[in-house]
Amino acid sequence: MKNLIFEATKYTPEINLDAKGIISLVGKSYPENTFEFYKPMIKWLEEYFEVNEFGTTTINMEIIYFNSSSSKLFFDFFDLLEENCEKHTITVNWIYDGENVSAQEAGEDFIEDFESLKIKLVEK
Repeated sequence: MKNLIFEATKYTPEINLDAKGIISLVGKSYPENTFEFYKPMIKWLEEYFEVNEFGTTTINMEIIYFNSSSSKLFFDFFDLLEENCEKHTITVNWIYDGENVSAQEAGEDFIEDFESLKIKLVEK
């Protein structure tokens, strides 16, 4: 399975999908068509979980700002992770700036909504 990398833009985060189990999203997320933008990432993850039936996956999310459609997409993303957390050891590191209260609160909300996922708040 090949790695997949998307460069950051003004409206989209850098995304690094490493088949060895390290996934990162860094930056802002408010693309014009959120679901279309993230479609290749979701497809890659679905294939990744099929190919790697058991394994360890670490997701580092450092999203400093996201809009409501990105929030919906992140719920779908976490749903996909949750569907696979019985066969995989999945850790989500929600990385936020200590001065960005809304980013911290978003991470706390995801922790509440996805109790079976191991989501850790990481202040930088």
